[in-house]
Amino acid sequence: MKPTKQLHQTIIDQCKCNDAKAQMQLYNLYSKGMFVVAVRYMKDKCLAEDVMQDAFIKAFKNIESYKNEVTFGAWLKRIVINQCIDCLKRKKLELVSINEEFTGNIESENWNFESDVCIDLIVTKINELKEKYRLVLSLYLLEGYDHQEISQVLNISENTSRTHLLRGKRILREELKSTSYAARY
Repeated sequence: MKPTKQLHQTIIDQCKCNDAKAQMQLYNLYSKGMFVVAVRYMKDKCLAEDVMQDAFIKAFKNIESYKNEVTFGAWLKRIVINQCIDCLKRKKLELVSINEEFTGNIESENWNFESDVCIDLIVTKINELKEKYRLVLSLYLLEGYDHQEISQVLNISENTSRTHLLRGKRILREELKSTSYAARY
């Protein structure tokens, strides 16, 4: 049974009082969804689970800062994503800055997918990309981050974010074309 908005808020308020039972309820409500997010970034299920656990610990430690400005799920998802990125940074992920001259007009690109294309296939193909492209594509296309947010989270310039998005899209498009799922106008 899905909790009502009022019950949901009661659970969050109890978590703010460090109630372990309420924390477990909140964990049970969100763990599956947050695990999916973590796997998208970490690629390794065991590592994703560890990162997700760390994100929940961080969320519970900082739950006082949650002010209902966004849904709790969105607030928690941002923590999970940031934990994933921090973990990848610790693994010495190298993101190379790209000169502005390589940046094209990303917004002018058109994508046309056949109706039988599966979002799972696209996500799978994104996950097969190099880390720098995978992270930017995931943050931009799947999570809805803009280039300013991506540049802050990944500690890269906005131009680098745009370039990684452009190149990642090109590679993704070619991969999808090779499976005859995408065409470019």
